[in-house]
Amino acid sequence: MRPSTMHVIVDLCVVPLGVGVSVSDYVVACEKILKAAGLKTHLHAYGTNIEGEWDAVFEAIRQCHETIHQMGAPRISTTIKLGTRTDRTQTMEDKVDSVTQKMNP
Repeated sequence: MRPSTMHVIVDLCVVPLGVGVSVSDYVVACEKILKAAGLKTHLHAYGTNIEGEWDAVFEAIRQCHETIHQMGAPRISTTIKLGTRTDRTQTMEDKVDSVTQKMNP
């Protein structure tokens, strides 16, 4: 039986192709979609970490692709790394804090 919800943490990197060297306008468009979806995000130099329920996260990623194509990008290459847990709830901050605490005993 499939659970009704599944919490996921995703590292997303969406790269529009055929649009020139600068892609910041496309990143802004995608970030606005993620925020409007009510997802917890953390923008970093080569992508965005996203935290939320599976269906909401992947619906927002689909909307990013649709929007970027509508903005004129003929191709998009996307890299997604993701993790889920069933033993406990874990946030993006929890993962970082765990490492930070071990570095500073």
